[in-house]
Amino acid sequence: MDSHKEKALEYFSDKYHCSQAVLAAYAKECGISEEQALKLGSCFGSGMRKGEVCGACTGALMVLGLLYGQSKKADPEERQRADKVNDLMTDQFKEANGSYICNELLGCDVRTSEGKQYALDNNLFTEFCPKMVASAVEILDGIIEEMKG
Repeated sequence: MDSHKEKALEYFSDKYHCSQAVLAAYAKECGISEEQALKLGSCFGSGMRKGEVCGACTGALMVLGLLYGQSKKADPEERQRADKVNDLMTDQFKEANGSYICNELLGCDVRTSEGKQYALDNNLFTEFCPKMVASAVEILDGIIEEMKG
């Protein structure tokens, strides 16, 4: 069986968004189908197409929400657990990569045609972004292990 990182990188190389790639790699563990994961993650790539939170990080947060999120209206333990995994993911991603904001990571503004062209000209989507997908999965795997313990 492929590792989550291998699966995520395969989805990404198949031209799915970073957010889709990370979430779909964990679809089975999250209790959703691959199709549902791909659809759910489809609007979060390139920081929601606005250069905001990196889609790889967002995909990981979706996984953590499905695994450890709050579903009971007034359950403070569930809320605290969800907040904890959110903070672990974003803090560790920023520590590992310098930021969790897509535009900061890429060094350009993907909201603009110039920014998109810069990213294309410098192969950022094909060479840099897979590193963010891999990083998100590595951090996510660590958090899941920590939560098991």
